[in-house]
Amino acid sequence: MTDSPSDNTPDGTPAPGISHTETALPEWVDFNGHMNVAYYVMVFDHATDVFLSTAGIGKDYREATDNSVFVVEAHVTYEDEVHAGEELGVTTRLLGHDAKRLHIFHHMYRLDGKGGLGGLAATNELMILHVDMKTRRASPLPEAAVRRIEALAKAQSALPRPVQAGRSIGFKAKPSTPV
Repeated sequence: MTDSPSDNTPDGTPAPGISHTETALPEWVDFNGHMNVAYYVMVFDHATDVFLSTAGIGKDYREATDNSVFVVEAHVTYEDEVHAGEELGVTTRLLGHDAKRLHIFHHMYRLDGKGGLGGLAATNELMILHVDMKTRRASPLPEAAVRRIEALAKAQSALPRPVQAGRSIGFKAKPSTPV
């Protein structure tokens, strides 16, 4: 995973470096002519795998230790349509962590064809729990992973909090009118 805060979003806001790239395939397009919601989540999941491997708690860690991580909460915002053939870049931001949890945030951008970020397509916020696979219960993260996670948190500490972070779904209900 790259972490170069010198990369900027299209509005000039500093962003962590692109951690994952992927091209939207034609078979990912739904009957509305844009990428289906499931594929946004899949692309974000691939970026999460990169982040977890960088932190030392990815697939190899799972196989070696019988410990893993589970996503226990997720929130996606769809900011703009993605069409077949568009090259996508995902940045990953660590928003917080404790002994057993990671709070990460992804931004999915179109790439501008010159190695930079184009428009924002979607965001994904995740709460991830470290799990002992034998008991399938939460357990503390290993010390080596905590060191890598703390280094990443320090490197990203000057970045602004994403405006979409912490959002919830809802609307103010209007009083019902009898029919």
